[in-house]
Amino acid sequence: MDNNFKMVAKTLFGFEDILAKELTQLGAMEVEKGVRNVGFVGDKGFMYKANMGIRTAIKILKPIHSFRVTREDDLYKNVKKMKWEDYLKPTGSLAVDATVHNSIFTHSQYTALKTKDAIVDRFRDIDGTRPDVDLRFPDLKINVHIDRQRCTISLDTSGESLHRRGYKTATNIAPINEVLAAGLIMMSGWDGQTDFMDPMCGSGTMLAEAAMIACNIPPNLMRKEFAFERWNDWDVDLFEKIEESLLKKTRDFHHKILGYDKSPSAVAKAKENIKNAHLDEFIHIQHEDFFKTQKAGTEKLHMVFNPPYGERLENLNVEEFYGNIGSTLKHGYPNTNAWLITSNLEALKFVGLRPSRKIKVFNAKLEARLVKYEMYEGSRKASKQ
Repeated sequence: MDNNFKMVAKTLFGFEDILAKELTQLGAMEVEKGVRNVGFVGDKGFMYKANMGIRTAIKILKPIHSFRVTREDDLYKNVKKMKWEDYLKPTGSLAVDATVHNSIFTHSQYTALKTKDAIVDRFRDIDGTRPDVDLRFPDLKINVHIDRQRCTISLDTSGESLHRRGYKTATNIAPINEVLAAGLIMMSGWDGQTDFMDPMCGSGTMLAEAAMIACNIPPNLMRKEFAFERWNDWDVDLFEKIEESLLKKTRDFHHKILGYDKSPSAVAKAKENIKNAHLDEFIHIQHEDFFKTQKAGTEKLHMVFNPPYGERLENLNVEEFYGNIGSTLKHGYPNTNAWLITSNLEALKFVGLRPSRKIKVFNAKLEARLVKYEMYEGSRKASKQ
């Protein structure tokens, strides 16, 4: 038990429940939900596992010190007192990012700069050498969080945001974030037991995340690097053991994942990304205009998609476009659970179908809704009978 420590997984607004469930299922202890984050306890191996295996986390932080700040000097003095030589060589490199909700420190960049100065000055005082700043590939990435009078210093175990899975080399206009896509699919309740479709698939993110969920493939297997790989206590044997244990838990998938897009360039990009992710055996992508299609077969279909909002496509007639979504679903897609996300809340009025669920989420900084339309075989009444 002595090897366990507290960690914090950061996520998107509204994903706290899903993230807490993921962490619990993976084996985390003392799971505690916050706002846009979930706290938990685990050991070094679990830190590796969480970074590799969690779908809805943006970062995994390891808090190492906490103190009060009532005036500006408190930050510098407390940070300088910390034993940074335990974490970083004098010849190494560092980067600091900060989030602040405090009346003394109002600028996150200034807070990051003061933290960096304190660390560098400590090394200089010890033996005259100082670490460099490297914002792209630092040996140690440090996170500073000041909320009112409480400052928490954490090590960023992930490095680059965990939504950068490593399979996406080709993107189109405003591609959906991989963590957002995975969270929406999980929120929609898809479990890999039916066919899946994204009728406006863009660069294929929804399709890739759906396939990884269906097969229980760890989402971050393809990443080039995690921040902890540059730490003094990096244990490559343990990492490989954890990776192997996660790969043993993958499962077979016996249904189809289908993507449509009416843009030939989007189809080409999606195919390239799916191939990079080694998921092409599960996913079939076609150049199709969704509004001219019909569902093949009578099997249950699960659909999750991210239609254009108007921000993404100029000259989009929103009323007509969303009206076409409604009529295509109604006339062409019986026995389908269709989920879509939009930040154009007005546009939903033109779909002409009554949603059975509406969930508030955010797409980047845009408030959005994830809505569910249940399309029955024949009429709703008949299906109830």
